[in-house]
Amino acid sequence: MTETIEGLNAAINAYVWGWPMIVLLMGTGLLLTAVTRGVQFRRFGFSMREVLGKITKGGGGVGNVRPFQAVATALASTVGVGNIAGVATAIFLGGPGAVFWLWISGLVGMSTKYAEIVVALNYREPDAQGIMRGGAMYVLKRGLGLPWLGAIFALLTALAAFGIGNMVQANSVADALRDTFGVAPWLTGIGLALLTGVVILGGITSIVRVTQWLVPFMALLYLGGGILILFLYADRLPHAFGLIFSGAFSGTAAVGGFVGSTIMMSLRYGVARGLFSNEAGLGSAPIVHAAADTDHPVRQGSYGIFEVFVDTLVIATITALVILVTDLWTTGITGAALSARAFETGLPGTFGSTVVTGGLVLFAFSTLVGWSYYGETGIVYFFGSKAALPYRVTWLLFVYLGATGSLHLIWDVADTLNGLMAIPNLVAVLFSIPLLLRLQLEFFSRPDVEKKASPTE
Repeated sequence: MTETIEGLNAAINAYVWGWPMIVLLMGTGLLLTAVTRGVQFRRFGFSMREVLGKITKGGGGVGNVRPFQAVATALASTVGVGNIAGVATAIFLGGPGAVFWLWISGLVGMSTKYAEIVVALNYREPDAQGIMRGGAMYVLKRGLGLPWLGAIFALLTALAAFGIGNMVQANSVADALRDTFGVAPWLTGIGLALLTGVVILGGITSIVRVTQWLVPFMALLYLGGGILILFLYADRLPHAFGLIFSGAFSGTAAVGGFVGSTIMMSLRYGVARGLFSNEAGLGSAPIVHAAADTDHPVRQGSYGIFEVFVDTLVIATITALVILVTDLWTTGITGAALSARAFETGLPGTFGSTVVTGGLVLFAFSTLVGWSYYGETGIVYFFGSKAALPYRVTWLLFVYLGATGSLHLIWDVADTLNGLMAIPNLVAVLFSIPLLLRLQLEFFSRPDVEKKASPTE
């Protein structure tokens, strides 16, 4: 029975994370870039000022959390194992050229993330406890009259959360602490469940109070270590960039333990890992952005541009460059182990392994708390706000199971479910393009906005 499920899931996953989905996600991003006239480029400065200039300020609208708290929680959910293990895997399978296509996926993904947040904010609604809920399920139900498709998205979100947002992360933490510090997985499971419980049992307001501090701290810790390595290996940076650009258009010949790469492999794994990392088009981030206190959907949508920029073009890029300048990508090591070895090589003593382990633990923990809210919203869509607390308690049980178990089938199925979320989400976004353009024109025509962001910005 297990083998049958594995075979069926593998066949579906080949499409979900293969060329069909890559073409669908990238095609949507390119279309949105075109119809919004490159909003992620023209309004990039506005996006940076909105986020960095209003970290402690509210948005002057209806919502439960500050705009920055929303983007911090969204980043907490997307900046995870994918930024450490996923980038390394992309380079191992696709060669250095995969990094170029990862950048392309990020640039295109900015418009997708922006669009899905804008649309979600327009159709959000309060639950019985006054928490603003939103996401593709509400867009499909309220905006497009497709409640059945909204229900499918909500179910996929609630189920996928237990795998990709819970057990995978908990297991990664347990493995990292066991390998680096010798901590027993059961002990990690208990500690992680307790810490997660302290954060999530209080709901979204409790979650954002933690993520608003945790995300900047973990990003600075990881980026600080990475930038130090790039400074120490500055003379190798030109060669690293040369590998990236040449590999993107000519492939990479087999070297040492590396099996070789074609242009198509570089493109596939770079784009796929980029999309997996920033989750643009999957519909997860709009769920927490919908709770933001903001005066207009487009204002909060600009936070999505910032989100993808940080996740893919900053954190993932630092990981990739560290791997390339330390010249370990040809050794046959892959995944988180490759990233860890690169940091250990680049930094003196045990500092490198501590940075990677610390980064992975913090990234995974932040994903645990962020994705709990995504899954909870999926359940609340079906059963109302009374289902929130039981879902949170169940979440903690799965944290322990993920840390102590080896449930690869569940993880694989959850990965597939996570990818399938893109289909109803993209339906919601694509059929809402007229609304998106109307809201965008409305917002950027406001005098108080235009005087801060010129049309050519």
